[in-house]
Amino acid sequence: MVKHSIQRKIQYGILVFLGLCFLLPLLWIILASFDPNAQQGIKMPATWTLQNFKDVLGDESNLRSFGVGLILSGGQAALVVAVSVLAAYPLSRYEMRFKKSFLLSILFMTALPITAVMVPVFQMFLFFKMQNSIIATMLFLTASSLPYGIWMMKNFMDSVPIDLEESAWIDGASVWRGLRSIVAPLMLPGIATIAIFTFSGSWGNFFVPYILLQTPEKLPASVTIYQFFGSHGMVEYGRLAAFSMLYTMPSVVLYIFSQRYMSKGFSMGGATKG
Repeated sequence: MVKHSIQRKIQYGILVFLGLCFLLPLLWIILASFDPNAQQGIKMPATWTLQNFKDVLGDESNLRSFGVGLILSGGQAALVVAVSVLAAYPLSRYEMRFKKSFLLSILFMTALPITAVMVPVFQMFLFFKMQNSIIATMLFLTASSLPYGIWMMKNFMDSVPIDLEESAWIDGASVWRGLRSIVAPLMLPGIATIAIFTFSGSWGNFFVPYILLQTPEKLPASVTIYQFFGSHGMVEYGRLAAFSMLYTMPSVVLYIFSQRYMSKGFSMGGATKG
């Protein structure tokens, strides 16, 4: 009994330590964003002010970088969801000769680090004169996220009973109508999960836009955040913290709005009864 109690205390201690590792940087960002004289250390502001936020939002280049980031991340998330649904449907519903090999190939590609292919991708962009193109960068980000999206979407789609579609087919519905009106609505929690994961991954992606986009006007917020790190070790901590606070808002808002779909879960038990 004593041994079990000690083990539990150790486990809780580890969890508290890990929680503090995430909480302390977040606490610094919140306090420093309202501090006109923010420094590296965590401290309560002597005077609370919104000037850091005003400076960040008053800079047109910052607003443009947020807009570019929303275009890249939002467009990528929409494309990944749409293509993943269409690609996952035959993998989930049809029996194919090389289905297992194809699924294993997709699983392998989910583990392929994007840095491993950036050199040939950059050369391809140069060859086709697509460098510094927001649309081309979005398409590449979409392609790099599709293996994971297809794999996850297929697993979510497997949980939707095919009997529901068969009933719709008997009533004269087409395959496309069944997918759109029956399967997709029942998969909203899975679709929301993949959309949030894709958006968040793209929103925080620094490496790909930094390599493929060259002009400052086309750089997303994930890259322009480095403008607050000046030369000779000078850092504008207050503006950096305010920019970081604003930078987290899209992902938080997207999660909040999608929570009502994700919280429902896949409660399809009994859907084919009666």
